Amino acid sequence: MNIDEIRKDTPGCASKIHFNNAGASLPTSAVTDAIRDYISFESLTGGYEAADIKKAEIQEFYNSAARLVNTHENNIAFTSSATNSFSLALSSIPFERGDKVLIANEDYISNQIAFLSLQHRLGIQLIRAKSLSTGGVDLDDMEGLINKHHPKLVSLTHVPTNTGLIQPVEAVGKMCNDKGILYLVDACQSVGQIPVDIKKIGCDFLTATMRKFLRGPRGAGFLYASDRVLKEKLTPLFVDMRGAEWTGADTYEVRMNAKRFEEWELPYALVVGSKEAINYALNLGIENIAERNKTLCGILRAKLNSIELKVLDLGKHQSSIITIEMPGRQPNEVLEYLRAININTSTTHRSNAQIDFASKKVDWALRISPHYFSTEDEIDSLIQSLEDLND
Repeated sequence: MNIDEIRKDTPGCASKIHFNNAGASLPTSAVTDAIRDYISFESLTGGYEAADIKKAEIQEFYNSAARLVNTHENNIAFTSSATNSFSLALSSIPFERGDKVLIANEDYISNQIAFLSLQHRLGIQLIRAKSLSTGGVDLDDMEGLINKHHPKLVSLTHVPTNTGLIQPVEAVGKMCNDKGILYLVDACQSVGQIPVDIKKIGCDFLTATMRKFLRGPRGAGFLYASDRVLKEKLTPLFVDMRGAEWTGADTYEVRMNAKRFEEWELPYALVVGSKEAINYALNLGIENIAERNKTLCGILRAKLNSIELKVLDLGKHQSSIITIEMPGRQPNEVLEYLRAININTSTTHRSNAQIDFASKKVDWALRISPHYFSTEDEIDSLIQSLEDLND
């Protein structure tokens, strides 16, 4: 990859060292131009009319998203976020009192809360598989729990937001497929960072956001729904007229594609901006992005260890999310110090990762998330700044 050209495509690189791509990455000019141009066209043409005229361009989003995760455009729905996608997927599953749901300790906070809410309201039973001492879900324990409980749903976060771990989603998918169990994968942090292949994962639902490693706009995401989901007519609780046709006074028919999970009111400017973000990643090559990220994070983790800052991440395979302990420091103090010198990072707290951080005996961690447009010079600047802070 031509990093100089990529950085020219990214205006934010001129003024910021951006290590907060797990929060919201820096978009390219192509993304912001597409959004601005669509809104301008809409303002001159009219919202309904613009959507009709730009129909083919809008539809390209579904084709691009499908290519990204190796599926068909009929299996893709545009949503406002990964969490929105997750909620839509959950609302389509006909849970009954006593149904079991199996997850991992490291799963994303909003997913954990959603299942606790279902447990409170509907009487489902939430079961968590054990974690390995070396990091990640214990596959033997998960398989044992699947065989024992035959859960209604298994859910797993591919790359947890609070740690550099990459979970074995493909191995879990095989377990679920062998038993005919619905499988939901949260790919919020993995899509755009590492290869995500629906056919290899074997999930029924996959959720993604645009703002993180895909470098797209905020307020945009997508949901993958499998052919099984579509054929069984699993439908979100509050389907509207985009997702279904009102066929009689007391009847309706849902769409036979994933658009049944969409709402009629879509932010079309964000749809075309999202398409540009996905195409940019596809043109670079997800494998190339993953390799570049692996190299950068290897350098950064080694340099953090060299200045004796404890890296908290576990797991055989690690991602572009790096969490470190900052003893004696307060999270806002560190964030403000780095932002004052134009270095963007973020913090993650025990309230975001109750189980994981309790086991690591930390209350908070500094989260550093490079991406392929980052440079070794920027890594050196961060390391020097952290050294200066600890002096």
